[in-house]
Amino acid sequence: MTRAETKERNRRALLDAAFQIVSRDGYRAKLEEIAVRAEVTTGAIYSLFGSKNGLVVAMISDYLTPHYDEIERTISAEMDLVEAVDAFARYYRGTCDGPDALSGLTLQITLLDMAVHDHELGSQLAESIREQESHLIALFTGRNHNGRRVTPQHAQRLATALRALFVGMSQGVILGLAPDADEQYFADAARALAAGMG
Repeated sequence: MTRAETKERNRRALLDAAFQIVSRDGYRAKLEEIAVRAEVTTGAIYSLFGSKNGLVVAMISDYLTPHYDEIERTISAEMDLVEAVDAFARYYRGTCDGPDALSGLTLQITLLDMAVHDHELGSQLAESIREQESHLIALFTGRNHNGRRVTPQHAQRLATALRALFVGMSQGVILGLAPDADEQYFADAARALAAGMG
């Protein structure tokens, strides 16, 4: 195995181990346990990620990237804004039934707890999430809506509102608190937000 292959194997192993241990232990997660599970030394964590916070931020980016990639594939360039929002809503609702829905919810709750205990990490996580959300903003920007093109500012406001809406609704679905919140329910709520956008 080349040096680059070894580095990438170690990086992948650490991200997978961090996901499992951080989801379980939150801010009490120990670097030593993550390293043991990944079959590397703690020095590899510092070498690849700089710190525990760096590893956690990289783990979140690694977790979110495939979702945003799938959203980009789901939303075609020909759709107007309301159609794009509808497709996004239906994709998001589908994730509530996926095999990793509960672990994703656990991770969300754990990250909130970690951010409360470590303000520096909270700032880094917020920046990482905003960076991922920029893909969604770019997807909405320039689309037709009521005869006009969506500006980046409007797309940003809509993306923020949709994220908040879907996080709350998906938590309700996963926890069994919103049994009637099916795909159409998500789409109707998202369309209402988009339709009301100035």
